[in-house]
Amino acid sequence: MTIGLDWLPQTAFAYILIFARVGTMLMLMPAIGEGMIPARIRLAFALMFSLVLYPLIAETLPQYDAGNLFSVIVPLGHEIAVGFILGGIARLIVSAAQTAGSVIAYQAGLSLAQNADPTQNGIQGALIGSFLSFLGLTLIFATDMHYLILSAIYDSYSVFSPTTPLMLEDAMTVALDTTAQAFAIGVQMSAPFIVFGLVFYLGLGLLARLMPQVQVFFVAMPANISIGILLMALLLTMMMGWYLTHVESHFMMLRGG
Repeated sequence: MTIGLDWLPQTAFAYILIFARVGTMLMLMPAIGEGMIPARIRLAFALMFSLVLYPLIAETLPQYDAGNLFSVIVPLGHEIAVGFILGGIARLIVSAAQTAGSVIAYQAGLSLAQNADPTQNGIQGALIGSFLSFLGLTLIFATDMHYLILSAIYDSYSVFSPTTPLMLEDAMTVALDTTAQAFAIGVQMSAPFIVFGLVFYLGLGLLARLMPQVQVFFVAMPANISIGILLMALLLTMMMGWYLTHVESHFMMLRGG
């Protein structure tokens, strides 16, 4: 009895193509691809998730041609590029929390309170921005929205087929729209603090004109911080609910829904 291994090259080639897209997307995806998660765990998860996707999408992948090197390199580059595009767009979606935190920190007088943001690969950022970003990731897991992220990875094969050319112009348009909408959501989340800052500093300016001998801004700084923290406590639920709605709608967009 002879056992043929003719299927092995095509199987390995298909698995590598799946891993190229899945691994690249998971490297950039929010929640799952954060730098705080050990690289070995992320790599093991990407390998296992690629194995789960293999029987679902193997038939849609290009065929392996041992005599043509470009038939291997071109599809592999295509899948890595798709992973970078979709993963980068997903990273832009969750940047709204960091934008809102930076605006809130500036209006509350806490812009100098900075730390290494674990959700931004250790980049220095406002403390409130780091808090909102980390809270947003926690809520993504708490609301089971990470399943939506995994579903978006699977559905990406119906939107970006491995056998069709890259839609770079469309991807650029989506990235620009996502950036603009993330900035808009961040400003809307911090809108009460912008109004508070305008009213508070306008009042301080008038008070400084009436009592020029008093350092009004220096004296009023504790009140600015206290009111900012109080507003943060009162409005946090509303802000994060808005943020989760924004994230869910845009991940549904990535799924093609």
